[in-house]
Amino acid sequence: MALLGLGGGLSFPALTMMAMAGAQPSESGLASDLLNTTGQVGAAFGLAVLATLAGARSLNLILQGANLQLALTDGYHFAWLLAACVVVVTLALAVVLLRGGESAEAATAPVEWDAAA
Repeated sequence: MALLGLGGGLSFPALTMMAMAGAQPSESGLASDLLNTTGQVGAAFGLAVLATLAGARSLNLILQGANLQLALTDGYHFAWLLAACVVVVTLALAVVLLRGGESAEAATAPVEWDAAA
């Protein structure tokens, strides 16, 4: 939980700034809604997939004759390992795709909007 809090606190503001950087003032509400909806649906979908895989692994082990506690533990271990692999792949993709983009100063510079638009 501490890692989730630390990682979320450090990454969510930067990700929000990157996602909203290209939005026009008239589209900022839509962009913000899409960002938040995608995060919520993505988290729910990811949890559903991991729970399904953990349950399938546990059921498979039970059918092979393992006791319930061992099967459940192994199923959850499998789901956690898979989630950790997804995090590592995501971090690698972020490093590769975000490197060589525009500089940090340009990405975080305030956007000047035309009030007449």
